[in-house]
Amino acid sequence: MDPNDSILQRCLAFRFPPRASAFNMSSLPVVKVALAQINATVGDLAGNAAKIVEFARRAHSQGARLVVTPELSLCGYPPEDLLLRPAFMQACRDALADCATALADLPGLHVVVGHPHQFADQPDVRTKSHAVPRRHNAASVLSAGRVIATYCKRELPNYQVFDERRYFASGRDAGLGPVVFEVEGLRFGLAICEDAWFDEPARSARAAGAQVLCVLNASPYHLGKVEEREARMGERARDVGLPLLYAHLTGGQDEVVFDGASFAVDAAGAVTARAPMFEESLLYLEVSAQRPTGTLAPVQCIEAQAWGALVTGVRDYIGKNGFPGALIGLSGGVDSALVLAIAVDALGADKVRAVMMPSPYTADISWIDARDMAARLGVRYDEISIAPMFDAFKQGLAVEFAGRPEDTTEENIQARIRGTLLMALSNKFGAIVLTTGNKSEMATGYCTLYGDMAGGFAVIKDVAKTLVYRLCAWKNAQPNGGRGEVIPTRILTRAPSAELRPDQKDQDSLPEYAVLDEVVERYMEDDQSIEDIVAAGFDRADVERVTRLIKVNEYKRRQAPVGIRITHRAFGRDWRYPITSKFRA
Repeated sequence: MDPNDSILQRCLAFRFPPRASAFNMSSLPVVKVALAQINATVGDLAGNAAKIVEFARRAHSQGARLVVTPELSLCGYPPEDLLLRPAFMQACRDALADCATALADLPGLHVVVGHPHQFADQPDVRTKSHAVPRRHNAASVLSAGRVIATYCKRELPNYQVFDERRYFASGRDAGLGPVVFEVEGLRFGLAICEDAWFDEPARSARAAGAQVLCVLNASPYHLGKVEEREARMGERARDVGLPLLYAHLTGGQDEVVFDGASFAVDAAGAVTARAPMFEESLLYLEVSAQRPTGTLAPVQCIEAQAWGALVTGVRDYIGKNGFPGALIGLSGGVDSALVLAIAVDALGADKVRAVMMPSPYTADISWIDARDMAARLGVRYDEISIAPMFDAFKQGLAVEFAGRPEDTTEENIQARIRGTLLMALSNKFGAIVLTTGNKSEMATGYCTLYGDMAGGFAVIKDVAKTLVYRLCAWKNAQPNGGRGEVIPTRILTRAPSAELRPDQKDQDSLPEYAVLDEVVERYMEDDQSIEDIVAAGFDRADVERVTRLIKVNEYKRRQAPVGIRITHRAFGRDWRYPITSKFRA
């Protein structure tokens, strides 16, 4: 018999009586707890297990008797359809047992591990063709070489990037109650991420005797999420009158990034400790039934947060997928300059290569600024003129195009030549092409399929153009070892241009970016209607133009590479609109 199943069947009995009203809180013990903020890799069960064991051993050596890891820390988050594979679920079961065995020699230590769990005897009622074991998003308490309790998540998010109801059943629906366990006289209750955004799971834990809440989390980052998260957890702590410990994942996984910043709040909801953002960490806490204490890392400014998210996303996408480096088409413009600076921070200059591909319309200052930018960052820089290839394309199409004026067709040919060259270099040397299109361009289709959209990872696809400039200015204001600004000033002050025709400027085809970006935010991110946006003071012609462009360019975005999500709604996992649609409001 699987020991986890027998433990789960006894979950309801693993409780303590409620506290008596006359209980003397000052007599309660203080327990040293470590929140293990780790960077897990989806599917790397052995590597994740080894990391959990390593962090737990370090924490135990520093006197911690409870270690809390993030949500699904054993398998990584989100594992998506790996969860549908029986072999994956069995491997997770084996890895959990291995973790318990590896920690058996640490006296007095309790380690809470997030993992997927399945009951062997409960079919999945959602599957009609065959019986599949029911899966749960779970957290198990390991101590003395065994699993002593397992909690199953009760609230399953199914919005934005979350799709948990596809994979998991609620512990509540399965008839499983709260889990409370004792460490050195202090009683800890478990919750998993979304549980702590609702009243019932925490109240149930308190009713079962919990004196401290431990919340395991894998909460993808977006701008403003840190403050929102801490405010909601403060509300939860105040509601139940218990301290709350929040163990959070860090690192990048495909489109999403996890920011870390694990924290603790006291029973009054005040933040008393916080781990750094975007790095692995052990946050040590002295925990009583009223107040956890520990170091309090600062919350970074929004630009620093966005930079950290983008650097983390690039580093982990390239590193976890085994690419030897990155290739960037450097144009002398602001978008490619930003992507280059991010890539160097993420990978190091030795793993980044910049290629300038001038056309007949490339301005001299673009050459100069591109060379300057590459020199400042110390990356390999090459120039490949596309003029001969562009001439060959025009000559080859001359008969077909006879009598027709040049238009966006010739502009797109130039972009596609560049995309072909970058992909050829990628094939030959193995480095991944980082595309440089921003969110404003992706929204409006101001990009070329198989041209500047060609590549493996879209670094700034969720960064609006106005934020692009803010991030560049922030980066230039950071210490740089006395070497001056990273991004040449002229790149930031000249009018942006694709340079695909004479005297071309972005604003010839688009509204001013300050207007464009706010309309995109209101319509695409906040679901405001055209009438709502016009009522807010925007010109109707601009609003109708931008929203039309968003709709008609869905087919392009479906063919774009994945990229990093930093807003609460990005084009990707949490934007699922039909390509063919007549709805226009």
